Amino acid sequence: MAHLIKQSAVQADEWSQLARGADAEALTSATGKILVHVGDWLQHAASLADKDTQQIGIWFDSDDEPEHLGENCQRFALIAVNFPAFTDGRGYSIGRLIRERYRYQGELRAIGDVLVDQVFFMKRCGFDAFALREDKRVEAALDALKAFSQTYQGAVDNPIPLFRRRLS
Repeated sequence: MAHLIKQSAVQADEWSQLARGADAEALTSATGKILVHVGDWLQHAASLADKDTQQIGIWFDSDDEPEHLGENCQRFALIAVNFPAFTDGRGYSIGRLIRERYRYQGELRAIGDVLVDQVFFMKRCGFDAFALREDKRVEAALDALKAFSQTYQGAVDNPIPLFRRRLS
């Protein structure tokens, strides 16, 4: 089981991720908090209408477009972005678009091949939860979240660049 870092602390994961391509029966019969691929949710949204949206989360693969969910993202308590390989940086852009363009305020979680070296930069893009790969040390990831006390560029976590902060 992957280590979940949320709000800069290790926490238990309450969500079950359903495989991409789940049919309507699998989606409606699932119990507890479920994480559904965005394509499956779009295809079966009518059959999921009776479920509490606080019990449904959406996950994106790196080749999915956040525009598919758009303003509907506000309906969900959790949005996750899959990083299929540490070399695939498209998830950073998805996270940033969800936070900045669609103003998503809920939990934004990085899943998949999430490594210690990435968590600080994922946080800068708006991620606030990280399902760290199983073979990685959670203590090192917690330290990595605090690796830098100041950043030069503006980003989701602090939109004001350093030169503007210094003038204040």
